Amino acid sequence: MKCPFCRHDDTQVIDTRVLEEGSAIRRRRRCSQCDRRFTTYERVELSLPTVVKRNGSRSEYDQGKLRGSLMLALRKRAVSADAVEAAVARIEEALMTSGLREVPSERVGELVMQELKKLDKIAYIRFASVYKSFEDVDEFTDVVREIQGPPLPGAKS
Repeated sequence: MKCPFCRHDDTQVIDTRVLEEGSAIRRRRRCSQCDRRFTTYERVELSLPTVVKRNGSRSEYDQGKLRGSLMLALRKRAVSADAVEAAVARIEEALMTSGLREVPSERVGELVMQELKKLDKIAYIRFASVYKSFEDVDEFTDVVREIQGPPLPGAKS
């Protein structure tokens, strides 16, 4: 680390402390050339990938847009705001830990569908009908069957 006063390359760490519940590290440093002291902070820089849309255009990840999509699918459903926020957090974590700089919008849609499937089956079907652009009733029926799982033995189909 260069000294901010004399620009010398050799500085020594004389004290290190963890701050903000572990999200930052504060270091006191001393320059070996001019003997002046200064403080540096280290923080993790997290960035979400750019979303690549179906038409090839790129846009910054927008948490508001993600939350809006979830809320629209969950409209008039008995799902708590905390559950929605937890779903948003899980989707963002999956995007950040992917290590990708760009992610196709289809991947974001798949993550949303996974979360909706856990939160509310009706919301999942609503989202899937728009996301997958259902053309006829058969596609809709297929998703409903997927949600219901395999038929029970002896049940009528």
